[in-house]
Amino acid sequence: MRIGVDLGGTNIAVGLVDEEGRIVATGSRPTKPERGYEAVAKDIADIAFELIKRSNLSGSDIKSMGIGVPGVADSERGIVIRAVNLFWTKVPLAKEIRKYIDLPIYMDNDANVAALAEAAYGAGKGSKSSVTITLGTGVGSGFILDGKIYNGAHHFAPELGHIVIGDNGIRCNCGKIGCLETYASATALIREGKKAVEKNPNSLILKFANGDINSITAKNVIDAAKQYDEQAMRIFNDYVKYLAIGIVNVINMFDPEVIILGGGVANAGDFLIKPLKKEVAENILFKDLPYADIRKAELGNDAGIIGAAILS
Repeated sequence: MRIGVDLGGTNIAVGLVDEEGRIVATGSRPTKPERGYEAVAKDIADIAFELIKRSNLSGSDIKSMGIGVPGVADSERGIVIRAVNLFWTKVPLAKEIRKYIDLPIYMDNDANVAALAEAAYGAGKGSKSSVTITLGTGVGSGFILDGKIYNGAHHFAPELGHIVIGDNGIRCNCGKIGCLETYASATALIREGKKAVEKNPNSLILKFANGDINSITAKNVIDAAKQYDEQAMRIFNDYVKYLAIGIVNVINMFDPEVIILGGGVANAGDFLIKPLKKEVAENILFKDLPYADIRKAELGNDAGIIGAAILS
């Protein structure tokens, strides 16, 4: 067995994962990062012990612990270099956890960890290279090259959401203008949906949001587009076009076997993936050669725990 930890800004999720990548037991607690990293480390160890006891196992049955962190991590030194949502800088997390549980501890960014899980047991199973892109509040990404996480020389790659693909005049949270996530995140769909209903209050987008402009979600925009609402279709078609630009850039740079889409927007399934494949095909560099297949992620919220557990 291995222990996987999905460490978020609001919740610590821990799971026991077997050699087939199956989660056999889980536990969680609120993160409450304001308590300091020492308290968070103790909670991780406590939950792990609870799961081991509940599963009638002992410490000797556990091979390792892996942790997906919402930030930049140096696994070799066991340090969380930066985790903004946890208010952490240069935190010796592995050393702190080992005060309570004596295991090899590995760490990486949470998006990388989810990408590893999808590559090993999900939509990328059987491939040697895949890129997982999460389409949520922002645009997250994880690259698996030759079966291993690629996180760059300084542990913070990849940041696909922050490649600049245009000049839309919208400032990203990172400070730049025109980042991919200002075009291709759920936040982008919400922003454009609100703009549309301000000009066209009869749009189905507003109807699906129960008439409250401040309640508009990305799903409202997508559902309206499925019903051929003119405003929603325009927004969604633009979304697909810009996401395709980001994907074509990835294919041109890394030539992965598979592109995997996760996050809330990916729940649109074929409604998103079919036109996206068409747009990518029209813009790919080598149209006479094979290139990455585009698939929906399969593991959902389990990817964080599974991917963390198989870190090494």
